[in-house]
Amino acid sequence: MNEETTEINLFSLNAIRDMQVIDINEGRMLGTIYDLKINCDNYKILSIFLVKDKPKIFGNNDLIEIPWENIIKIGTDVIIVKCDDKIMFE
Repeated sequence: MNEETTEINLFSLNAIRDMQVIDINEGRMLGTIYDLKINCDNYKILSIFLVKDKPKIFGNNDLIEIPWENIIKIGTDVIIVKCDDKIMFE
């Protein structure tokens, strides 16, 4: 019998939205999660959206889309991501 233990972390959407997102390459905070893109056919998250500045109630928000594959680690307080595209920092 295999006695490997598998770590399963479950997070609610509200808990993830309050976490800070940090880029591992630049070592800087990018913001907090504003929204998610989900594939409803296979129930998978495709990407996360961050707001560059504080969210505006009225007007356009500048969003940064980070593919789910670029998420390195979801911790208890922060989400570590890898951002290769410099467009995200404009």
